[in-house]
Amino acid sequence: MMRESSISRAVKTSLIVAFGVSGYATTTSAMAEEDQNIERIEVTGSRIIREGAIAPTPVTVITGEDLLNTGAINIAEVLNELPQLASTDTLGNSGTHIGTAGLNILNLRGMGTNRTLVLVDGKRHVSSVPGSAAVDINSIPTEWIDSVEIITGGASAIYGADAVTGVVNFKLKERIEGFNAQVNTGWAEDSGYNNQKLSVSYGTNFAEDRGNVAVSVEHAQQARLGMTERDRAGTSWVRFANPDGDTVYEHVPNGGHYRISNGGTTMIGDKYYTFNPDGSMREVNKGDKFDGSYCAGECDYINLKQWEELQPEFDRTTANFKLSYDVTDELTAYGEAKYSVTNATTSGQPAFFFFNPITTISRDNAFLSQEVANAMDAAGEDSITINRFMTDMGPRIEDDKRTTQRYVLGIKGEVGDGWDLDAYTLYGETEHKRTNYNNLIYSNFKNSVDAVFDADGNIVCRDEEARANGCVATNLFGNGSVSAAARDYISTTTVGTSTIDQFVAGVSLANSALWELPAGYVGVATGIEYRREASETEEDPFIATGDTFFNTLLSESGKFNVKEVFAEVSVPVLADLPGIQMLTVDGAVRYADYSSIGDATSWKVGLDWAIFDDLRIRSTLTTAIRAPNINELYSAQSGNFYSAKDSCKVSELDKLAPEARAIRAANCAALGVAADFDSDYDSSRLPGVSGGNDNLDAETSDSFTAGFVYQPSFIDNLALTVDYWRIEITDVISAISAQTIINRCIDSKTGIDNEYCKLITRATTSNPADGTEVSEITNIQVLPQNLAKSETEGVDFQLTYDIEVGSGDLKTNLLATYLIKERSYPFQEDNSDYRDYDGLIGSPQWQGQLQLTYKIEDWQFNWKTTYTDGVELYSDTTKSQYDKPYSNIMSYGSYATTDLFGTYNFDNGLTLGLGVDNVFDRDLPLMATGNGDGEGAYDNIGRFYYISANFKM
Repeated sequence: MMRESSISRAVKTSLIVAFGVSGYATTTSAMAEEDQNIERIEVTGSRIIREGAIAPTPVTVITGEDLLNTGAINIAEVLNELPQLASTDTLGNSGTHIGTAGLNILNLRGMGTNRTLVLVDGKRHVSSVPGSAAVDINSIPTEWIDSVEIITGGASAIYGADAVTGVVNFKLKERIEGFNAQVNTGWAEDSGYNNQKLSVSYGTNFAEDRGNVAVSVEHAQQARLGMTERDRAGTSWVRFANPDGDTVYEHVPNGGHYRISNGGTTMIGDKYYTFNPDGSMREVNKGDKFDGSYCAGECDYINLKQWEELQPEFDRTTANFKLSYDVTDELTAYGEAKYSVTNATTSGQPAFFFFNPITTISRDNAFLSQEVANAMDAAGEDSITINRFMTDMGPRIEDDKRTTQRYVLGIKGEVGDGWDLDAYTLYGETEHKRTNYNNLIYSNFKNSVDAVFDADGNIVCRDEEARANGCVATNLFGNGSVSAAARDYISTTTVGTSTIDQFVAGVSLANSALWELPAGYVGVATGIEYRREASETEEDPFIATGDTFFNTLLSESGKFNVKEVFAEVSVPVLADLPGIQMLTVDGAVRYADYSSIGDATSWKVGLDWAIFDDLRIRSTLTTAIRAPNINELYSAQSGNFYSAKDSCKVSELDKLAPEARAIRAANCAALGVAADFDSDYDSSRLPGVSGGNDNLDAETSDSFTAGFVYQPSFIDNLALTVDYWRIEITDVISAISAQTIINRCIDSKTGIDNEYCKLITRATTSNPADGTEVSEITNIQVLPQNLAKSETEGVDFQLTYDIEVGSGDLKTNLLATYLIKERSYPFQEDNSDYRDYDGLIGSPQWQGQLQLTYKIEDWQFNWKTTYTDGVELYSDTTKSQYDKPYSNIMSYGSYATTDLFGTYNFDNGLTLGLGVDNVFDRDLPLMATGNGDGEGAYDNIGRFYYISANFKM
């Protein structure tokens, strides 16, 4: 009787316990089914198939239906609104890096996309980014998603490496029956942005229902949204150095650089001139507010946002096939196949030249007007340098095409006496083709701008060999002056391709009732897994020469394999005692042998304590690992250039508060930098090296969770879960930015004998102005390192309450996360030196989402409000370095958007829906664009309408 009574009580709270923070899933639907047979449920976060689904790991569950009740055509956009996920790599900001346009990648706790493991039905998925484990969620079929389960906290012992911050598991429907078609179309209120989606699915049983076969095809697309199409996003902000005012820097709208333009800007004598479209020149209007680089208001500034975008042009097509067959009454063979193609086009700034000698124009240049020549003669100058955006070449455009294939074969079911088997093999491949248009060729451009008259009075390139090789002269004076022939000569199209391969084979066995103890049955699971990952990138040979405006990129390849064995056990310790209805201890361990880094072990211990029917307490302690990925280990090292400032310059030192200045000045002096050193040598970019580091070790995370599930018996259909979590990662693998390397080197309180200073090379050169010797940065190694430590902790809350309202049913779901701490330690052995990020942009202290669903007869109405707390724009470390406020704009206020969606079901299987996202048209915060670092929570599309039609039969 003890066993039966324990399980009977466990059933009542089974789904809540299994899923923890249960998302949009109906957590109380099982309550009315207490008298039915007990289900054996496979719980995400465990391989033991359990009766009553008792599990200590907090899990958020979102149903497939809720993912589709939105104007977003990509499910990652919906998932990224959850408090547990950071909007790091979405469609909106996917074009900020080379080769990433069109990607939608998940980032649990904001601790890095490489630390979030994405699974499909508990199995790995091939990566979408060369050399990485990151999975593009766009390639996962939306029509067949049954639910999405999110485990926060380390889960490497259960699922393997890369799960240091958690797992996102997409569970697909097992048996598809019938026909289903859905069409969505949407449009923005105040721009040309629009999107569409069409999906068709059909499945049927065969062989007297022993088998099931299904196929689906889905296509989605969206239009490009330029940044200047929206007033708030398209406003150009400029930061003025303001050492004599109330702030260190003053941010002002409607401003920008005045020393560069689309038509060309130059300095003659002590004045700046710009060139009109007809080639004539006029003095630059700097207006009433300007400094050495910027002006604001009624002045000749350039708005760099004219080339930037909020959303790329994008489309995707996915075809899926599923087959299952019951070989016996206990065993089912299954197979899956997927073919997905995504295309994204993103555009950005054209090639530009800012005080670059390559655009130096001699006095005898054939395109030089008499007006300019006279001004040069009067100033006694025999050459001028043109600062110019090559807008008349067209923007730099990148097309990214990704083709993904994935095949799974397996057999699962019951074998022996109570043993559940899952044996499978899978193969995945992603091919990526990156095409870059309007890529300027330096050598051709240099010859082209050096134009002279030939003996017949024709304008030609000065260099005779270049002329013989087809050189066409280029006119830099005035926007639109570059001819079509010159564009063809000075630009090219380059193509890079990559292939990512994944092969996995695994076998697992689980028995939820291996033997009986006084408190219940012991459950066990064990298995082995073999995985092989390979990535190869072939870059255009011309890119590798460094003769283009585009970054120098080299071909690269790498691979590794890993053999793993794992085991899990669930032991009921006590039951039916005062204050202990059921006490269960779980444990898991995984041993892995990597060809790249050697051995690695992960483990997990969990406690599940049912105090009485209404209250359950749970806790987990986990050690997880992440092996360095292929890109971090084997990426080819190549030359690069970084937008960074030499922080040892006296002009940078003078902005600091006395204590911070003294530390930095002493370290700069130890590096050989003179106390009065100042220069504009870093006004463009600093040289360096980027690439992989084959000396990396694995990073390790320690995770702890503790929480409770409370379902008061005196309030029907009310459930509350609260979970505290803490994640600490040591030996963090990170390619730190060039500016961060510089600052961490010279801001260290313990001097320059640190790992960051070892990444910087300085050389003593002669200052051309006065002949004095100066120490300038000549190289920065921006390579992945195991240098830092990070800590993040917070509390997750979830409240669900289902109640009858009138003649209908109202379901309420509230999710919230409170971020207690987010901290990084640049030197992991020194706990006194750290940076706090909680409360900063991208890491708000409070995030939440409220969803209300009301069903009445054939109508359904959905309300969703997403909230993010106000954030600071600058860290305490940054602010403490200055005597004055760092800026006149220091924070963004709290932010919320509300989405509405309603549907009506007709008797013939047709459902029509109408929705509005951002109903109240909440605009962006000042200076925000919604696609910058940490800005994913801010909507940059505005009010958005959409309609849907769904037909089932």
